Amino acid sequence: MLKGSIVQQLEAAHRTGKRPVRFGVYYKNTLVSLCHALEDCILTSSSSPIAIAAFQQGKWYLQEAERYADLAKKARQVVIMAAPDTGWQEHPTSQMPNVDLVSLNAADPVAQEWHLMILSPTYTAMVLCQELSPASYGPAGPPQDDLERKFYGLWTFEPELVKETVELAIAQIGKYNPELQQTLTAQVEAIAAEASGSGRDDLGEIVCRVVDYLQANELDLERGEQETAESSHPQALERNLVSNEIQAYLRMAQLMDMADATNPMAAAEVVALAEMIGQLLDLPAWQMKRLRLAGLLHRLEPWHGVESVLAGSSRHAEEAPSSSLVPEVQVLRRMPQLRAVAQILTHQTEWWDGTGHPAGLAGEKIPLESRILGLAADFQQRAARYRSAGTPENQAVCAAQALAECQAAAGERWDPKLADTLALLVMGLQQGLSLPVTPPKVTGAMWLLDFSTDSAAKTGSPTSTYTTSG
Repeated sequence: MLKGSIVQQLEAAHRTGKRPVRFGVYYKNTLVSLCHALEDCILTSSSSPIAIAAFQQGKWYLQEAERYADLAKKARQVVIMAAPDTGWQEHPTSQMPNVDLVSLNAADPVAQEWHLMILSPTYTAMVLCQELSPASYGPAGPPQDDLERKFYGLWTFEPELVKETVELAIAQIGKYNPELQQTLTAQVEAIAAEASGSGRDDLGEIVCRVVDYLQANELDLERGEQETAESSHPQALERNLVSNEIQAYLRMAQLMDMADATNPMAAAEVVALAEMIGQLLDLPAWQMKRLRLAGLLHRLEPWHGVESVLAGSSRHAEEAPSSSLVPEVQVLRRMPQLRAVAQILTHQTEWWDGTGHPAGLAGEKIPLESRILGLAADFQQRAARYRSAGTPENQAVCAAQALAECQAAAGERWDPKLADTLALLVMGLQQGLSLPVTPPKVTGAMWLLDFSTDSAAKTGSPTSTYTTSG
């Protein structure tokens, strides 16, 4: 990382904290899709955001200048940082009253970065990247195909992290334009005040839009429209796009956990419980992988605007689920790789006696992963509730109380064999067995999708029968 760059400053601020920032490597084609999706969210959102962009070179701004004129009509302020090049200051967009151009010194490390930060009363989002040095590509050197250029950084919807990064960018802008720094600082304070009373959240629709843009780019690669004679890694480009599609959903789920002050580690704990149950049942690796991914996504709530976005996408109309799905699961089916996970999430609310929903499945007609996930999530929520009301010394008691409630529903709501397996697990925890709870590494999520080949022959309809071993 370049010393003094925004990426480096953010990493340094979190290096020794409880929540270190996790960075990944992104191809340019992925970043283009991400940025265009987030920019379009400015055009469709009902709120008026601040948008701060860094384009490295002025020529990249010129390619986007007309687009940014449209963004400026919806945003309260647009700031573009870039190394100066002949002509970009004269473009009509730069003359708009709420558009400010910051010409970076050639020695400024931000001139090597690619950023898009959006701070709005109803959502936050950012792409924060720094191009890899030529030496980082190895002996072959930088790629010939521009879309294969690589960047190190992250993208996120996390409000506090976006706000912190916006403040770093504003401080950098202040070195060139102190008056603009004061204006932006006041606007950040105004947005914070508006956000506290808005009661609206546009994030669900934004996630859908991000996935659509990434999938459209993926289709272009499949059709060969972006592959040239110089392109040497089309599969790597496509894999990077797919990885970021699942990252969009994982980041959404992560925010939901963070918003729950009484149970902020729910997803990680449910994953740990479900995996330990799966290990006791000796589940194969492909089944464990999709159970883990389902656990990470199990708290997704209905998203505002999902139906409207789905209805406007003819590409997904033919992929409509054959059975009734809850809205948050329906949107997961936008990714073919997540259909098996959508099935697990759909049926986690089924009851062993057939009185659950949405399909009224009973007994072993309920997918095994759904039975495991539903039981693990219910136990975790009950234990967390007892923990929040008790003391650390009573953690074993909390687990015992939660287990007793789950066992009382065995045969009615829960698979009796799974309830017995959970009892063995809780007994082990009470005797010193540790629960390996680790926050998900969102930038390293691609391996979670690698179950498709192994499980293709094993994935059936929503009523497929799985049996509990033992």
